[in-house]
Amino acid sequence: MRVWLPDRPGALGLVASRIGSIGGDIVGIDVLERSEHVAVDEFAVVLPELHLAPLLVREIEEVDGASVEEWREVATFPDPRLDALESVEQIASACTRAELARRLVDSVCKEFVADWAVVLSGDVTVAATGDDVPNASVLEALAAGTAASPAVAAGDAGPDDLAVAPFPSDDFVLLVGRDGHPFRRRERRQLLALARIADRVGELLA
Repeated sequence: MRVWLPDRPGALGLVASRIGSIGGDIVGIDVLERSEHVAVDEFAVVLPELHLAPLLVREIEEVDGASVEEWREVATFPDPRLDALESVEQIASACTRAELARRLVDSVCKEFVADWAVVLSGDVTVAATGDDVPNASVLEALAAGTAASPAVAAGDAGPDDLAVAPFPSDDFVLLVGRDGHPFRRRERRQLLALARIADRVGELLA
């Protein structure tokens, strides 16, 4: 569950209490984003029955200032530290730049539960995976539009359904799409780091 919380002492404890009140067990918490007044946290919660999820949403939103952005059923809770290391392992074992691009989009699509992921070079799709991947001309326009924003370049902002991560020393750009599940600051910065690592590996393969 992704929850917006007022960034004040005790708010997290109140939400945890609401989850426990219906028999929910918190097995993981990931802080995705923080601002001056609000935090966006992702909770992994084990419920006695799945049909209790709507009730859980209502319970959480009884906490003053809290709201549930979304909830979804998952087989395992993502671990951003382990997932990132596994992605790096996949990228680093590539033997060619084409294979590196394929491994990158496959790892990213899985790790970020994305609808699609693409490595683009100009208007050429180098590697792509997922459903309903936009055509190369649309992707090129998206990459160019976001490149002009310092906030996007720093991983601090961007469209809810799109994350963009350029390779620093190449013309490759990683674009990741995810509808109905907004990208948060921690995820954007993680994608930028993966692109930098992939860029470095690509230099060694050149």
